Amino acid sequence: MGLVTTACLSASDGPLEKFDVTEKSIRELSSALDSGSVTSLELVDGYLSRIREYDGRGPMINAMITINENARTRAAELDAERSAGQVRGPLHGIPVVVKDNYDTADMPTTAGTIALATSIPNDDATQVRRLREAGAIILGKTNMHELAYGITTLASLGGQTRNPYDPERNPGGSSGGTGAAVAASFGAFGMGSDTCGSIRIPSAHHALVGLRGTRGLASGDGIIPLSRTQDIGGPLARSVEDLAIALDATVGFDPADQVTKASEGNVPESYTTFLNPNSLDGARFGIVRAMVGSGNADRPVREVIESAIEEMTLLGAAVIDIDEPDLAELVRDASVIGTEFEPHFAEYLNETPLAYVRSLEEIVQMGLYHSVVDRALRNSLEGEPLDSTEYQSRLGKRDEIQETVVALMEDLELDALVYPTIRRTARPIGEPQPGSNCMLSASSGLPAITVPAGYAEDDMPVGVEFLGRPWDEARLIELAYAFEQGTGHRRPPGFVPSLVTPAVPIELSTSVQSDPGLSVRSRFVLDTDTRTMSYKVSAFGLMDDEVLLIAFHFRGADAGAQNGPVIRRLSSRRVARASGLFRLNGFEMHLLREGRLYLNIHTTRNIAGAVRIDLALPEKDVAGD
Repeated sequence: MGLVTTACLSASDGPLEKFDVTEKSIRELSSALDSGSVTSLELVDGYLSRIREYDGRGPMINAMITINENARTRAAELDAERSAGQVRGPLHGIPVVVKDNYDTADMPTTAGTIALATSIPNDDATQVRRLREAGAIILGKTNMHELAYGITTLASLGGQTRNPYDPERNPGGSSGGTGAAVAASFGAFGMGSDTCGSIRIPSAHHALVGLRGTRGLASGDGIIPLSRTQDIGGPLARSVEDLAIALDATVGFDPADQVTKASEGNVPESYTTFLNPNSLDGARFGIVRAMVGSGNADRPVREVIESAIEEMTLLGAAVIDIDEPDLAELVRDASVIGTEFEPHFAEYLNETPLAYVRSLEEIVQMGLYHSVVDRALRNSLEGEPLDSTEYQSRLGKRDEIQETVVALMEDLELDALVYPTIRRTARPIGEPQPGSNCMLSASSGLPAITVPAGYAEDDMPVGVEFLGRPWDEARLIELAYAFEQGTGHRRPPGFVPSLVTPAVPIELSTSVQSDPGLSVRSRFVLDTDTRTMSYKVSAFGLMDDEVLLIAFHFRGADAGAQNGPVIRRLSSRRVARASGLFRLNGFEMHLLREGRLYLNIHTTRNIAGAVRIDLALPEKDVAGD
């Protein structure tokens, strides 16, 4: 037990595994286990290899806070069961990761805070216990925004988690460690918790699927609370099918959490029976325009969402705009986190005798937390009591929101409301993360699922969210699956490539135009794992002192656009050749994917460009596979 160290990963320090776990679905892993082409022990070692290479070095994703020292032993036990013909189900021998606010009796449960660094619970959280009973191997615990009180995943104990799509960006939160770990293939899927977007935002930032269920769908027993009224645990996965399998193992009534009694009769035998690729045909959606955003800062995500809406209509859905009532305004002043955190956290500590601290006040007094949550913790200590009129008013507003949303959907015969999970892509580390649309689901108790919608102009993932009626999880899974299968937007992050078959740098396709009498030799090679481009350009038939500038430009997105502004200078005047390498930023990579990046050699005789070279990824690499 303890924090991740190199020693913890020594079991996988040998030759790289032959079976590649990267991006493998549960179905693929299970099939390989059934056929005998891999063992669960080898799967564990495969994931540990990736954690060793990418979590603490390389891009330093820092998604994992603890590795389960018993993972390999447990894998061997489950292999023995399989050999004896005892297979528990689709999760038998499948390694998964769990957010570090889920109690685990064999590892500390820290919520990312130094105050709980040595806190080992008496038993597993109900959802963890159910995963183990289903045969899943808990590979380790993931970092999170400290005490779940934020959406950028920074913590005093866990530090800053990075986004594998761009390690200079945040991973969302508070389940950002889970999101980054699943996106980076550190496990088959991961468990997170959502108080206001903490499953859905990391999913959106990592091209994952994440579900916040109806209040009462899944047990909160053994999950460190932020607000028991708003908290719910659930999976983050790389596909809708994997999410459905994870739900089957974890949801339903739990005597230890009486709120889940409402789930009785509302949980299907298996969510996997709702994986219908044609479910968008005839579906009706309401686009919540106030949550799409109209400002310039919202434009990059809005453009992706508008494109996703077009894809929905092409797949057979009817789409209408929702302008009234103003749902973004309706959810104001409905959060109960500020009131509930301190007393609910105190209840958890009272049930956890090995915790070093006994109250939130102690944590603050001893300074055992990161400054990023300072204001939130102090505000919680000064929050109104649970018997206050203000708190009761907020609880009552939650019912009002649910009634209004359900009535709207009934009146318009909608299958779901649609909006971006978050209106801004993942911001650079250290900057605030604006744009969350978390409140509509969190304050109403209604289920919502996010699914990859595409990539914004900074090449970062965007998620589209479907919100349904109470206990509509099966229908949401149908809709999300049909959209996923009809669009195929997910692509793996480039900074954490396969260790078995690493990507080979690719030579870019070029289309060259030049003035009469000039000839050009050029070569552009891209390392897709690091977005590093090497280039060599030589122009013949002109003198060096005729050259004004060699530079990259980008074309506009409009059809027929031919020219655009300078985006990167490669050399200044009096040089007719250029060579070197540089790392493309997210915007440049996005332009290259879209075939909008070109190079110009500007001369004294032709300022507009004596040589133009349009660049493109080879056709098979456009999707980033």
